[in-house]
Amino acid sequence: MTDVAIIGAGPYGLSLAAHLAARGVSLRVFGKPMHTWRTGMPEGMVLKSEGFASSLWDPEGSLTLRAYCEQQKLPYADMGYPIPLETFCDYGIAFQRRFVPFLDERLVTAVEKQQDGFQLRLQDGDTVTARRVIVAPGIRHFDWIPDELSDLPRELVSHSADHHKLDKFIDREVLVIGGGASGVGLAGLIALKGADVQLAVRKPRIAYVQPPRPLTLMDHIKAPVSGLGTGWRSLACCVAPMVFHRMPQDFRLMVVRKHLPAAPGWTSRDPVETLVTKHLGFRVTAARERGGRAAVTLRGLDGSERIVMADHVISATGYQVDLQRLDFLSPALRDAVAAVQHTPILSPYFEASVPGLYFVGRPWQTSMGSALVTGVGGDAESVVATLAPTLGSEARVRR
Repeated sequence: MTDVAIIGAGPYGLSLAAHLAARGVSLRVFGKPMHTWRTGMPEGMVLKSEGFASSLWDPEGSLTLRAYCEQQKLPYADMGYPIPLETFCDYGIAFQRRFVPFLDERLVTAVEKQQDGFQLRLQDGDTVTARRVIVAPGIRHFDWIPDELSDLPRELVSHSADHHKLDKFIDREVLVIGGGASGVGLAGLIALKGADVQLAVRKPRIAYVQPPRPLTLMDHIKAPVSGLGTGWRSLACCVAPMVFHRMPQDFRLMVVRKHLPAAPGWTSRDPVETLVTKHLGFRVTAARERGGRAAVTLRGLDGSERIVMADHVISATGYQVDLQRLDFLSPALRDAVAAVQHTPILSPYFEASVPGLYFVGRPWQTSMGSALVTGVGGDAESVVATLAPTLGSEARVRR
């Protein structure tokens, strides 16, 4: 029996594994490295986070994104240089090979609670037992397409995370729905490929993040810079996550809902403003197939309606986190986890109400707040420090 099993090999899972391995914890890690980033993000994308806030974290901080780019002679800047998706993915793979070489790329298909821990079943039928399980699944389990698009056949509608290669949209008419970072960014990238792109946004304007500029001392005082952006609220989320955890539940839910919406990055502005037809202040009310194409009805803030025809509709409508959608957890285990708004309620040690079951990563920020989305790798050192009181360190890492 291993002490800890980590499910997920994205930035959170890999960073956490690197820290636990360094402490000598008996450890197994499962999943395909950087899978969401390599398959669920569009080619040509750049990170919205600045370079200084986009590192995975090893115990010594020796393989930061800056260090990797210097080694590979790639362009880099702490601020002001958009990091290409390809660079970030290659960096994540290099991090995994160096710090988590024992990664098992088989997928976990079932997790069941046992008297002395958990049993994990893998895709090939093998089983592993672990005293503790850390769930770091990323966001792909939670893709959400609104009901208004449900009448379209699957070949005419998809989620934004379904598209990594964009060449299939060349010379096609595409409607992208959503005014956040994924929708606006994807619309611009598809338009650059030569597609005829329309973009439907519920708000009357697209609120792009402004490009970075040199900051004065007074700027730093008024709005300090952190991995979450500028402002004292963002800084507080980064440096005092346990304060957030102790806030009333309704307050935490409100902050997660309102703070740091997924605003489009400044690099998306030029292609979207010059190449994309925009429907600002319009929401989807219905969609039907018409002659092998999608006919989507949009309603404006003034009550007016228009029908947009497209060869394909991309729903860039984000994610709806729901513990019940983690189908690799047994139904009994999911039902045993105390939750609020479909997300697990976590202790200061990131432990759920089921002893030995932990959740880390962006989907669970209703309990731990924006500290879990600081940078890209998350504050793994802080996570391990809070887990340490409940983790054994007498065994070796299985390699």
